[in-house]
Amino acid sequence: MQQFEKEILNTHELDNMLTRLTFQILEKFSDFENTKIIGIKRRGAILADRIHEKIKQFKNFNIDIGYLDITLYRDDLTEISEFPILRGTEINFDVKNKNIILIDDVIFTGRTVRAALDAIIDYGRPKKIILAVLIDRGHRELPIQPDFKGKYVPTSLDERINVKLKEIDGIDSVSISKMIK
Repeated sequence: MQQFEKEILNTHELDNMLTRLTFQILEKFSDFENTKIIGIKRRGAILADRIHEKIKQFKNFNIDIGYLDITLYRDDLTEISEFPILRGTEINFDVKNKNIILIDDVIFTGRTVRAALDAIIDYGRPKKIILAVLIDRGHRELPIQPDFKGKYVPTSLDERINVKLKEIDGIDSVSISKMIK
């Protein structure tokens, strides 16, 4: 089988999209003292870092940031691997009564976000959680929708969205791929 891949966002477009997401977040919140950012590991955490930097740049304010490993909260854990890789959660602030900006790269079925919500609630009850994603590809299995999305990319179930970030992959790009028989 051969894989067909088409780039849908280049480096410049991805950065512009993150800037737009940042401005949407800035418009939503005025109380940054009570607001925290949490990125879902791996790529959501990197995007959270980038949005965090843009907030510092545009508002000159340093919001607390944390990183969430949802591995043990997944409802398909036994299907993925007998020995899952744990990347560790790093949340060094109280989430109780805080506004949480939850960031991920792609929303698909909604199950990753559901796992993230369960994990966050284990740390305390936030005042509010909003969801920001780079790509929404549809096909929800749970009633979970992002508050902010960079781009909606309608996909078929045999397609895949590939988010590449320079911190992991050496390049920033988003592509869609499909297996060709």
